[in-house]
Amino acid sequence: MTWRMPAEWEPHERCVMAWPARADMWRGQFEQAQHDYAAVARAIAQTEPVLMVAPPGAGRDAKVACGAGNVEITEWPIDDSWTRDMGAIVVKDGDRRAAVDFVFNSWGEKFLPYAEDAQFAQRMADELQIDRIDAAPFVLEGGAITVDGDGTLVTTEQCLLNPNRNPSMTRDDIEAQLAQHLGVERVVWLPHGILEDDDTDGHVDNVCAFVAPGRVIAQTTSDRDDPNHDRLRANVDVLKSAGLDVIELDVLFRTTVAGEPVVVPPLNAYLANDAVIVPVVEDDSRVARALVIWRDTLPGREIIGAPGATLAYGGGGVHCITQQVPK
Repeated sequence: MTWRMPAEWEPHERCVMAWPARADMWRGQFEQAQHDYAAVARAIAQTEPVLMVAPPGAGRDAKVACGAGNVEITEWPIDDSWTRDMGAIVVKDGDRRAAVDFVFNSWGEKFLPYAEDAQFAQRMADELQIDRIDAAPFVLEGGAITVDGDGTLVTTEQCLLNPNRNPSMTRDDIEAQLAQHLGVERVVWLPHGILEDDDTDGHVDNVCAFVAPGRVIAQTTSDRDDPNHDRLRANVDVLKSAGLDVIELDVLFRTTVAGEPVVVPPLNAYLANDAVIVPVVEDDSRVARALVIWRDTLPGREIIGAPGATLAYGGGGVHCITQQVPK
């Protein structure tokens, strides 16, 4: 079989999410995190079904928060709630599908425990009744990659070459693993993630996303004093040198949560069926510009803003809490 990871804009059967479970990680913002996860789930459910995984005993609360619409609740043990990274990546060969189960080591064992999350991909395959492909010993999170479904993958050196993931593998070894499991033929390596992204070591889903074969949207900032400005410009240079058409999203939100500064990249969005769910910050005058850029980039989709500040405070964004299951 010749497996291929479909692009995110290809039709989905559903989206998989996980209800917030690690209260101490949210540092006093646990209830707000639940509220915002539910808001994202309800937005996605307007255009595709959502499977929300809740820890045992929390399913009823998740159901009440998410509403009686197109959100199905199931329960199994989880440590955390970032399905992009711990969930299986579903690949296709014609009409056949398989769930690739990469090793999840909690972003270099930063957050403990994670034994249940390391089993999430297998449980997801079982729940969806999809054949599972064991990709061990290769460590990979879904937020570390973006693909165009036509043979090209973009990632960051900051993440995939970090020794806390696959210390015995060279760049060539990693490219071979990506080719074997995801069907890609070319890997474009960006030098940088978002400067403040210590939790994931610079995941690509904060800085770049494919929106069509050979075309990407890249996070930049018009603020030359922002510490990310030069880093993001360097990424754009690499993308253009690789022959990709680049759309710049030059709005990078900064706000505070519980008195702490947080950065909210509106690029960390989820491409649902017929919609794009974009993390935004309330009362920021640049929200309209960020949404217009997304609308101009994907004019056939409804652009829906979702609360992004608390998600960023917890270490991620809309893309990080979602994982698509292609039809």
